[in-house]
Amino acid sequence: MRTETADQASDRCRRLATLVRKETWQILRDPSSILIAFVLPLILLFLFGFAVSLDANKTRVGLVVESKTPMTEDLAASFRASRYFSVADAYDRRSFEQDLVLGRIRGIIVITPTFVRDSVGRFGPQIQLIVDGSDPNTANFVQNYVQSTVSNWAAQRSTELATPSPAIRIEPRFWFNQELTSRDFLVPGAIAIVMTLVGTLLTSLVIAREWERGTMEAVMATPVTAAELLAGKIFPYFVLGMASMTLCVLVAVLLFRVPFRGSIFSLYLLSAAFLIPALGQGLLISAATKNQFLASQLALITGFLPSFLLSGFLFEIRSMPLPIQWLTTILPARHLIPSLLTVFLAGDLWPMFLRSIAFMLTVGAILFALAARNVSKRIG
Repeated sequence: MRTETADQASDRCRRLATLVRKETWQILRDPSSILIAFVLPLILLFLFGFAVSLDANKTRVGLVVESKTPMTEDLAASFRASRYFSVADAYDRRSFEQDLVLGRIRGIIVITPTFVRDSVGRFGPQIQLIVDGSDPNTANFVQNYVQSTVSNWAAQRSTELATPSPAIRIEPRFWFNQELTSRDFLVPGAIAIVMTLVGTLLTSLVIAREWERGTMEAVMATPVTAAELLAGKIFPYFVLGMASMTLCVLVAVLLFRVPFRGSIFSLYLLSAAFLIPALGQGLLISAATKNQFLASQLALITGFLPSFLLSGFLFEIRSMPLPIQWLTTILPARHLIPSLLTVFLAGDLWPMFLRSIAFMLTVGAILFALAARNVSKRIG
């Protein structure tokens, strides 16, 4: 069995160190790498932290009180005081029809003239809710918030009038995100998207850049092996990805006040495991295309977009068609985002983390093997 001598091992280490140093200088000389690794992640975090929100607070609605009585005014005051609604008042529902069509308001709440009379009837009073159904999520929010406001008003009125209260009263408790703030969900998920972008997009250019500049032939004329070439190319970008993740976490915790209840060790272990398939995918694209423009487009289409749309970051996976749900299981981001959310909002859950890490490392090993097969030591 042939074994490697000490001199051969020393030569291998020197070649690897030279490749790492060369790629590091390439990163430092290329402003676009720094922009993608540090500026673009901050832009994405600020967008998801400040501009994008899934919270339906201060939803614009029209409130129509068709019969002004102490009871109807009391209910109307509950809607005006709600933190979920921004209320505009009128006495005729037709006043809001144009606003609803144009999207200026999301719903019309109508307290009918028979509200007081029906309150002493058998079936109780009713209010009419007209909702803009073009946005189903907001429509459901408006419906649920109106029902909640009416229920709270009825319970408070029963207490004040000493009338029998309902037999069952629900008191919800929200674990991990007590205020139901979408920022606490969006920002950790955005960190996974950032690592996908940094890992896949940047590394998709490294081999293709060598081919376009004509330096790959010179590299292949040296004793450097395909494995050494891949390792020398990948290590600086691995460090860059971890540095970008660290910056994002600091911004998330210190600026956006996202709680961090897990351990630093689990965070870095999950991030390192995720970067392996991200970097491997980028290298595979770069080695297969040999063209920077084509490689960047493929990286966005096969890396960034699936992670953004099919990972559960913004859209619930269980609401997707069954074949698409099966497809999401092969995406590393699909396994990282729930783990990141657990680290931030719940704490360390190692059985979950170990499954995710094992899957990501397996995918990474497959992608690196395919990349090494494409980066063969021959010209052409």
